[in-house]
Amino acid sequence: MGLDMYLDEEIYIGGEFEHRQVKGTVDIYIRDKKVDIPLNRIASITLRAGYWRKANQIHNWFVENVQGGIDDCQKVYVSTEDLEKLRDTCRKVLENKKLASELLPTQSGFFFGGTEYDEFYFEDLEYTIIIIDECLKSKNGEFYYHSSW
Repeated sequence: MGLDMYLDEEIYIGGEFEHRQVKGTVDIYIRDKKVDIPLNRIASITLRAGYWRKANQIHNWFVENVQGGIDDCQKVYVSTEDLEKLRDTCRKVLENKKLASELLPTQSGFFFGGTEYDEFYFEDLEYTIIIIDECLKSKNGEFYYHSSW
């Protein structure tokens, strides 16, 4: 149990619309059993772009900057500008660690992890930058954040 955080990339396919001319094959096996996935029923594909565990300062940033202050585990759209803002904020804090409590404050909660500004806190920021840099390279879809706790 605890705070699990997900950043997903949703790629619109529109396989149900003939004019989109979706072609190709999808071969997926789960425990050696092929899963039948008809292309004409694929509306979109969701890829996991990032996953954090108990990085409550990152979660708090999403809640305050993307979710309008409402922490309800709902899926919420994250713009490219939002991603850039979070990445830039992480970089600022890594450059001047004294800004941590001001720019990326921790958030306590039920199994949300530690609230200290320690090595784990700063490792989460470095990891977040890596995730966001990879997301910003993609030109395929839209990004959504959600959490579970």
